[in-house]
Amino acid sequence: MKRRIDSTRGHTLVEFVIAIALGLVVTAGVVSLYTTQRNVFERAGDAMRIREAGLSALTLMGQQLQMAGFVPADVVRFNSPPPLFGCSGGRPTGADDNLVCEALASRSDGIVVRYVGDNVSTWASTTGQSTDCLGKAVASNNAALNGQGVLVVNRYFARISGSTGEPELYCEGNGKAGSAQPLVEGVERVRLKYWPVGGLGAIDASGVTAAQWAKIVAVDLCVLVRGAPQGRRVRYVDCDGASVPGVDMRARQAFSRRVAIRNHAADAL
Repeated sequence: MKRRIDSTRGHTLVEFVIAIALGLVVTAGVVSLYTTQRNVFERAGDAMRIREAGLSALTLMGQQLQMAGFVPADVVRFNSPPPLFGCSGGRPTGADDNLVCEALASRSDGIVVRYVGDNVSTWASTTGQSTDCLGKAVASNNAALNGQGVLVVNRYFARISGSTGEPELYCEGNGKAGSAQPLVEGVERVRLKYWPVGGLGAIDASGVTAAQWAKIVAVDLCVLVRGAPQGRRVRYVDCDGASVPGVDMRARQAFSRRVAIRNHAADAL
């Protein structure tokens, strides 16, 4: 009697290997798709954070620049310093009536904005006083105002945080002198150019004379914001309009606007 050979037994191992291979292909495809989608999501989230930081910094500084030189109607006499003072590649330091520029490793420009505060131009403190950029109450003892209103002085610049290692936009107000605090994370550099009355173009702070600070009619404001590591080099356009390769695998974007110094433009003309 002849034995009947079951032909299906010889294919079991081959089919098993094929099934494993197909499973690995499908798994690799799913992992690759997940990784790609995750990278896209992270880059989109980083781009959104960069945009939010850039627009927030422009809004905060733009509002303060528009306040430069403001004097309430009930302040009769105001013998103040110029509404603006700036530094190229540094931050303003020292007493308000004797400012000097201290260089910053971030090469960020710095600026001082002065105006007369009241309960309309600033948020009132719990004691009803005018406040600076950090919400600190400013004492109304400035002799130049003869007891009317209070001189608010805010200083802005960008630097690396000593605690987080991330770049941040800082402000130091005269409500608590010498106590700069971060406002917006990710701002790596502030770039400022000034339009003096009668000028043919915007110039750096280093090119503004002492007499011209009282006659600035507009400011070109730009902030460069740094994002999270991307794992790849990303080119960006900086505040000077130059295309720069990102050597540290981080995305960057510059945001800019021109702000009119409306409170002193008429006097300057």
